[in-house]
Amino acid sequence: MATPILQVRDLRTQFAMPDGIIKAVDGVSFDLYPGESLGIVGESGSGKSVTALSLLRLVPHPGRIVSGEVLFRNQDLLQMTDQEIREIRGRDIAMIFQDPQSSLNPVLRTGFQVDEAMRAHGKSKADAHARTIELLTKVRIPAAESRVKDYPHQLSGGMRQRAMIAMGLANAPAILLADEPTTALDVTVQAQILELLADLNRELGTAIVMITHNMGVVAGLCSRVMVMYAGQIVEEGPVEQIFESPQHPYTWSLLKSIPRVDALRHERLRSIQGMAPDLADPPAGCRFHPRCPFRIEECFTKEPKLLDVAPNQRAACWVTMDRARREMGADTLIDIHPGAGSGVRPGEEI
Repeated sequence: MATPILQVRDLRTQFAMPDGIIKAVDGVSFDLYPGESLGIVGESGSGKSVTALSLLRLVPHPGRIVSGEVLFRNQDLLQMTDQEIREIRGRDIAMIFQDPQSSLNPVLRTGFQVDEAMRAHGKSKADAHARTIELLTKVRIPAAESRVKDYPHQLSGGMRQRAMIAMGLANAPAILLADEPTTALDVTVQAQILELLADLNRELGTAIVMITHNMGVVAGLCSRVMVMYAGQIVEEGPVEQIFESPQHPYTWSLLKSIPRVDALRHERLRSIQGMAPDLADPPAGCRFHPRCPFRIEECFTKEPKLLDVAPNQRAACWVTMDRARREMGADTLIDIHPGAGSGVRPGEEI
């Protein structure tokens, strides 16, 4: 077994708001291995982006990391000085964001901004410029030598995102955090960006953490997936295994909400019943229980731990999917009626 390049232990990040303390990340722990592609998936507000920002101590005010460890090569990033963490950012761990239009400076040439990422870490102007052209070529921007002179508004959305990826790769980081990098792009460009990231992952051995709400993106890029709900990890394991046999009702529901071309004529698109909880006042017990049709008595009062449910697969659920199907005799969640304690009305979708 390889040694993890990143070890996150009991990470907790909170936001002090007028209505109370929002526990955006509440006890998250995971390992990331060299060259791995890990997907962090969940609905909006599940805590996945705040988790990524916490790793680099970029949580905006009024948020703050209240406890935990983030060990990068056995050094705790949360205990470093501001100067020490600045040395890590961009050099060893880089991040690309969802909207390149707002991340790139509109009054600076694109090439200069990629150069700057390297010059901040000691590269000479000439070396940085040569590396910029090399990177823009590698991320498949045509005519890179002339495009370095373009301002961000002169590039298409796909090219701007490629420039952001080039900036992230400028110092050959060991880890690349990608926060919804394809959300604002059309389907064709999205596929090209995912293919690019997969190629870079294979060629350079860069570990990639992909933050997304799109299970299709996870299937196309990642080898392992971590499912978050209400600030916590509810399931994690190899992508193929999770897609084939999800063991948490939330994961199952996310997968069932994916449109399938072969099923469009026969069944309606499913959605998940209810709303995500208020993280300032989360429900007792399992946080998914108000929306879960499989809930049992323990779910209301006891918080489940993330435990092994299959080889290499863990879930935080009192009733795994297989047990629920056996005990309730249901092949699909829609078949469960209120008499079984589901909270789902007959014929109602989740």
